[in-house]
Amino acid sequence: MSRYLGQVWALAAKDLRVELRTKERFAAMGAFVVLVSVLFYYAVDWTILSPQDVASALIWMIIILAGLLGLGRTFELEKEEGAMEGLLVAPVPRDALFLGKVLANCLLLGSVELVAVFAVSLFFQVDFAQNWLGIAAVLALGTVGFVSLGTLFAGITAGTRMGETLLPILLFPVLVPLVAFGAASTASLLAGFPPAAVFGSLRIIAAFSLINLVSGMGLFRFIVEE
Repeated sequence: MSRYLGQVWALAAKDLRVELRTKERFAAMGAFVVLVSVLFYYAVDWTILSPQDVASALIWMIIILAGLLGLGRTFELEKEEGAMEGLLVAPVPRDALFLGKVLANCLLLGSVELVAVFAVSLFFQVDFAQNWLGIAAVLALGTVGFVSLGTLFAGITAGTRMGETLLPILLFPVLVPLVAFGAASTASLLAGFPPAAVFGSLRIIAAFSLINLVSGMGLFRFIVEE
């Protein structure tokens, strides 16, 4: 087990080192977060709506759309440099390769979510601190489900000519339950309800994420070997 986990971390660390050198995906995702926050601030009539009414939906919309910018390039480096063939002949299980990609993408998206939370709290004066633990749990579980599904679909679209254009078309329909329960839970927590009030939704998000993670581990081998 320790050898397997070491392989997963080594694969994730490889992607993270590349990102730390180039900062390509983080810069694009971070800039998108800030720009959307600014545009939304000036686009909404605050005499009709309060910031709390839109904060939960906005934070999830930002996470999903910014995440797509990063997920779309998950396999881009391997495809451009021909490194995927080297990974496939390496003595590494296919599910470890998938988990390594998921872990790297989760850490990357998690750092962008911190930027998103800061931007929303700054522009819309929303207090995330009152239920920060519950909000963190909702976002963390949602991130795992979103990234697991997105990494799997990114592997499918990486070998097509449409590539990043096809990814949101495939991904958006199956993300509806995650976004619905995630945004509703976040709204309740921002409104001051205790974490126990969203426990049912949290269990659904956790089940959704677990199913996506396990399914991705099982199906990834068939995608990369095509």
